[in-house]
Amino acid sequence: MSRRALRRLRGEQRGQEGPGLGELGLDPGPERAREGGPPPAPGKGPRGPRRAGVSNRFELIPAEESEDEAAAGEERPDTRLSEQDTAGGSQEGSRDSSKDGAVTEGTHGDGQREEQEQPDQTLATSNKPRKKKKKRKTKKNSAGETVEDNDLEDIDSLLERIEDPRLAPQSQGGITPDSRPLLYVEHRNLNPENELKRYFGARAVLGDQRPRQRQRQYVRSMWLTAPKNTWPRYSKTGITMQLLDTRRGVQHFTFEHHREYQQVQFKFLEAVESMDPNNIVLLLQMNPYHVDSLLQLSDVCRMQEDQEMARDLIERALYSLECAFHPVFSLTSGTCRLDYRRPENRAFFLALFKHLMFLEKRGCPRTALEFCKLILSLDPENDPLCVLLLIDFLSLRAREYTFLTRLFQEWESHRNLSQLPNFAFSVPLAYFLLSQQEERPELERSQARERAARLIQLALIMFPSVLMPLLDHCSVQPDARVASHPFFGLNAQISQSPALNQLTSLYVGRTHALWKDPAVMAWLEPQVHEVLRMVEAQDTLVQEAEHKRKIRYQSAPRNIYRHIILSEMKEATAALPLEVTSQPVMGFDPLPPLDSIVSYTRPERTSHPSNESTLSLFFRSLLPNFNLQGDVRHDGDDEAGAAQDLNQGVNRLMAAMRDMLANIQFQEPPRDDNPEGDGDWD
Repeated sequence: MSRRALRRLRGEQRGQEGPGLGELGLDPGPERAREGGPPPAPGKGPRGPRRAGVSNRFELIPAEESEDEAAAGEERPDTRLSEQDTAGGSQEGSRDSSKDGAVTEGTHGDGQREEQEQPDQTLATSNKPRKKKKKRKTKKNSAGETVEDNDLEDIDSLLERIEDPRLAPQSQGGITPDSRPLLYVEHRNLNPENELKRYFGARAVLGDQRPRQRQRQYVRSMWLTAPKNTWPRYSKTGITMQLLDTRRGVQHFTFEHHREYQQVQFKFLEAVESMDPNNIVLLLQMNPYHVDSLLQLSDVCRMQEDQEMARDLIERALYSLECAFHPVFSLTSGTCRLDYRRPENRAFFLALFKHLMFLEKRGCPRTALEFCKLILSLDPENDPLCVLLLIDFLSLRAREYTFLTRLFQEWESHRNLSQLPNFAFSVPLAYFLLSQQEERPELERSQARERAARLIQLALIMFPSVLMPLLDHCSVQPDARVASHPFFGLNAQISQSPALNQLTSLYVGRTHALWKDPAVMAWLEPQVHEVLRMVEAQDTLVQEAEHKRKIRYQSAPRNIYRHIILSEMKEATAALPLEVTSQPVMGFDPLPPLDSIVSYTRPERTSHPSNESTLSLFFRSLLPNFNLQGDVRHDGDDEAGAAQDLNQGVNRLMAAMRDMLANIQFQEPPRDDNPEGDGDWD
């Protein structure tokens, strides 16, 4: 008799037979099944212990397990049921399997009462793990914000609380002690939207973007810039980053160009030499993520007053470079270096600098300051773009006075920051603004005022040529004593060196708006009179400063010229020397270093020397395909073929003239067939 017929005779349904099969050693025996005798003791079979409550024969405990483990499994039915529910997995099937397993745990001959009580106990005990598996419900507080029941605060709020300078301990000098590195970069400060949210609110910044983000395709998440849907689809460009070496905990990286990217770079150089921006546009259509083409075309768009397109091209260049980052390269650690002498690395420096300039104009000085710190951390010793001339201005605009004073204190000993006019004037201004913060203790405010007064006096003594142009830009008329004194007069500006004139002009043209505050001018006035008193008393500090100005600032280094060109400050650009302004300056590589490390060179183009006459050059300007001399002869027999060459040249000239006349088309005047037409010709 088949097994299906045997189940029908017993009144069982499929799946209700127990796992006690003969081949598994758990069959109670055919004789007991027929006689209806008592079943074996629960938990034991004829060949040893068996596991109760198992509905799936493949979940049985192996025979190698000890009896203690089986006994422990019998004493904890809740745990066993929770494991069974987890293994069962799927909705209704898991409940059916647990119920069947509970039925087969008893014997088939115990009567109907035990079979009814056992499923009830199984269902009662199976409710416990289901309560634990319930999803955490979210509830809204009074402010309307969504809060979870895990009793953990928001991570962002914790970070803001830790980084709040008002909650951190203060030192005696008014400087917040920070254990992090000076050039530590925070990822959240690299996103300008976070800064705009603090100014205008998230609804004003992301109001139009929220519905479109749901339909947005998956793109790679980046730190430097957010990819846009309007950009072409990114593919491998041929740029990679390699780790050169690690010295004293500092990792040195470099970008590398593959062979395909090198060929595109050669085409780009030819397009630049053609002086036609359309050639660069055509190149970008074929290679939409070529970095140097994006940088050069961005300058063209900026000159055409298309600021939005220029900024978009810079962001696309940053996206292309960030996709090529090495897995170990870190933006925030401050220990990763790039050598500006390698041409492959210059595009990253320039893209970051131009991006921060757009951010500053956009009204995001805090984000621009973070990018400035990033550029400085890539090569702090050489500072190829001389961002030290810019970082003080961004710190003051972002109201990061503590960072500026800390930078001055830590770097003054080995970098002589006080010898730069921007630090000499901006640091005392930062101390004065710190003293104006009412939430600080009175002792710290008084110390900050004293330090600000001492530093601004030293700055006026060292750089007297800054005062009068600064007051002129601020539309402030000095008093008669200051205007007539020769120490701050026109003689101070004429007598200074051209290199110092470039630095002072750059600072005044960039930061004069920060000095227009009436409170700042009221603080500056008594300090100027105190300096005049020291000058009239012939203080030794005045004589030492004059001696330093004569010895130093003889010529500016190349990175300062590069910074002035990129900044495009009219006051500083007009003071550039002739050797800088006379040479061509390309936006993708302004003033390359003289000691460049070149990894590959552009192949020389084969061009024959031109011995054409003036008449031939004239016809060539009219007809580019015209060649009077024909092919260059290599046999050296010029005299014998002189007449033949002349005849061939004349024939080519006549053929070119015929082609030109054949291509000329004359526009026919409109006919008067339609008297009710438009009327006049336009």
